[in-house]
Parts: sequence; structure tokens; C-alpha cells
Amino acid sequence: MNSVRVLIVDDHAHAREATRVILSEDPMFNIVGTATSGQEALEFTEQWMPDLILMDISMKGMDGLETTRLIKLRFPYIKIIMMTVSDDAAHLFEAIKQGAQGYILKSLPPSMWLEYLRSVVLDEAGLSQEIALRILQQFPSTKVQNDPVANTLTPREREILHWVSSGLTNRDIAAELSISEQTVKNHLKNLLHKLQLENRVQLTRYAIEHGLASDQLYRP
Repeated sequence: MNSVRVLIVDDHAHAREATRVILSEDPMFNIVGTATSGQEALEFTEQWMPDLILMDISMKGMDGLETTRLIKLRFPYIKIIMMTVSDDAAHLFEAIKQGAQGYILKSLPPSMWLEYLRSVVLDEAGLSQEIALRILQQFPSTKVQNDPVANTLTPREREILHWVSSGLTNRDIAAELSISEQTVKNHLKNLLHKLQLENRVQLTRYAIEHGLASDQLYRP
């Protein structure tokens, strides 16, 4: 796999350096630069065109949520991971709405950072089961009514969507449904194409908004 070009965005020098040290342990990640503000992040993104941006969610001036929104408007294909000291569901849900692929707690050990970021690059990372549940509990009124595309989903696709929104990995979903991991990947590819989405985090958001992430399963 080619190296992943990373831009680190944080208004605290210590946090930027700590992130740089963690990523330097894995040759997959090539840090192309750091930004100290949302405005710098916008400028450096256009200049360096990173593959992945690690974005502090709380910054003075333009915060990480607004910066993410603006970057995603211009460069929707760039993956953005929010860095935060809190797992507050409201902030994380807002980050997903703005286009972020996920989030990472700054307090996690370096090995978990690297494992998670690798899974994001490989499009295998979703929300944790705990955060997915908290978002479901906090945002029960976001259901979209009468979506014609949602009505075209097969029972199996609804099952896959349910388990993705529950935070399960491809391997876990395969075990739950007694199918191969490759079959799960094929279903996910079809879902992303049908719903015109880019990743499993957006699938989670879709499931929440369309009432497909409840405890009720949709079986054939």
C-alpha cells in the first residue's frame, strides 16, 4: 500500500508533536505538515492535498467542525478524523454530519491510534458500539420519512445496515449472519453505491436518520 499523506491540525503545540510522534511509528503514515488553526488547515489542504487529516475538534476561532465542513465541500474525497478529549455524542454526531469519517480520543494509547487509523484508511472503521448506542439514544427524532431509496433496500441490506450502525466490524457481521467476510464487503459496496455514500460512518448516519438502526432486525 502507498504511504498515506497526513495533515495534523491542532492549536496546541504539545498535541501536534504528540500526534506526530505516534504516527511516526508506522511507515504507512507520511506527515506532510501541521496546521495551528482552521484557516491554516484550509490553506495547507489546498497546498498539500493530504489523504488524511487529523482534526482537533476544539480550536480557537474556526473550530474543527466548521473547518471540516469547509474542507469537505471542496475536497469530499479527503478523509478527516476528529481528535477530541471527550466522547460527547452530540459533538461526534455533528462531526459526522459535517463529513468526518470518525473520531479518536486523545487519551487512547498509541497502538490503538495506529490500529484505528489503519482501519479508516482501509474503509473498515465505524463508530464504536458504545458511541453508536449513545447517538441512537440522543437523536431518536432524526428519522426521515418516506425515502424512496430506503424502500428499495433488500432485507439482507437492511440487516447489514443495522449491524454496521451498531458498530460491528466486517468480521463480526459475517459471524452474526453466518456468511463470509467477502460477502459482507460486497453488500457494503452495493449499499454505498445505492445510497450514494462514501464510507461506513456515513452508512451509520443514514441508518440513524432513516430509522434503520433500531433493535428491530429486518430479516428475509
